[in-house]
Amino acid sequence: MAYLSLAIWLPIAFGAVLLALGRDDHAGVVRWIALVGALVSFLVTIPLITGFDVTSAAMQFQELQPWIARFNVNYHLGVDGISVWFVLLTAFITVIVVIAAWEVITERVHQYMGAFLILSGLMVGVFSAVDGLLFYVFFEATLIPMYIIIGVWGGPRRVYAAFKFFLYTLAGSLLMLIALIYLYYKSGGSFDILAWHKLPLGATAQALLFGAFFAAFSVKVPMWPVHTWLPDAHVEAPTGGSVVLAAIMLKLGAYGFLRFSMPIAPDAAHTYGPIIIGLSLIAVIYIGLVALVQNDMKKLVAYSSIAHMGFVTLGFFIFSELGISGGLVQMISHGFVSGAMFLSIGVLYDRVHSREIASYGGVVNTMPKFAAFAVFFGMANCGLPGTAGFIGEWMVILGAVKYNFWIGLLAATALIFGAAYTLWMIKRVYFGDVTNDNVRELTDINAREFLMLAVLAVATLAMGLYPKPFTDVMHSSVTELIRHVGVSKL
Repeated sequence: MAYLSLAIWLPIAFGAVLLALGRDDHAGVVRWIALVGALVSFLVTIPLITGFDVTSAAMQFQELQPWIARFNVNYHLGVDGISVWFVLLTAFITVIVVIAAWEVITERVHQYMGAFLILSGLMVGVFSAVDGLLFYVFFEATLIPMYIIIGVWGGPRRVYAAFKFFLYTLAGSLLMLIALIYLYYKSGGSFDILAWHKLPLGATAQALLFGAFFAAFSVKVPMWPVHTWLPDAHVEAPTGGSVVLAAIMLKLGAYGFLRFSMPIAPDAAHTYGPIIIGLSLIAVIYIGLVALVQNDMKKLVAYSSIAHMGFVTLGFFIFSELGISGGLVQMISHGFVSGAMFLSIGVLYDRVHSREIASYGGVVNTMPKFAAFAVFFGMANCGLPGTAGFIGEWMVILGAVKYNFWIGLLAATALIFGAAYTLWMIKRVYFGDVTNDNVRELTDINAREFLMLAVLAVATLAMGLYPKPFTDVMHSSVTELIRHVGVSKL
């Protein structure tokens, strides 16, 4: 079975069918088609894990067909321990997003659902591509549906936010395209990413390639100081757009560092690694302080995402198995937790139509079930032991301490800032007396909202209590990457 092709093209096919329906008087049918498409697309990814050989670092479930034969461009797919979990995470989050939009989106429902399903397939393509040009096509194509999602269903400043998102991410990617073309000619006319890993490149070539890849991937993460598009995009995007943006799209840039920057230019990665570590620490500390002064819940969680992704890049560039594995675990856990945080904000926004913290107070009195979920996800965002939010951060901090005690100490301050801004928001929004009539008239979550939050809560708790399945799958591939980059494990 061509599981990867099914995971890519099934959601795209379902999305195309939804776009073809083209009228809102079919909204009920559209929702069910979207849900079936998302569920089927998720189910075909499960064999990727159940049949995965954890002892092998090689690409598995490979598919290879000529695409543009004249230029030796192939439709080449495969996953290893670094990428396979993100294929499942993408399909899983898409199901949640479809359920979340069930009653909320009432206009252009077919276009909304179609855009998310197509986006899901394209993102799976990014994580599955083993051909450089195929990767680039999927990587750039993801911009189109997200641009439409923000621009059509977003807030008052949606057009500005959509343009800013598109221009920032496109500009960096153009330099990556130049790097891919250079590698194509340097390798004798091949776009095979695995062959590029073996190219003997000089110091200058590695430095230029690393810079080009950094321009593309740092914006996507996003790293400080090219992070400013993210808060605007999150604030203006509809709830589903914020969920996918935080849970999946930010991971595309971090994944690019492991697939391109480090293995293709290992010497440059070591040379410029301290700069990446410095930028990551700024993201962890400075952006955490910025989150502390936010009055908009969405903007607070957006800045929180930048700080948490700083842990990911920090873990990668300390060049240890603990650090890289911790960064990968952090990427997965952040997908669960940040997605749940934005969904929780969406639940409140659907009722009150305000994201301002000052518009709430005492929500626990009128929405006790919802408040229980929201506080739980807030604790996970703080890095509470026993939740998914703790595991990755703990691994990265431990790896950083082994690399350099002071770097580890600075990274650990993020736990303090994370607790400060998250608990401040929870206290103001959920606890205390009811502060206004809007909160007094709130109704608790319905069965649909309970389902989507409960599923994410189970995933967050399960990963926090038993992360072994995640680390076992990535172990061999991470070990091989470290061996290739040329640093022994700590």
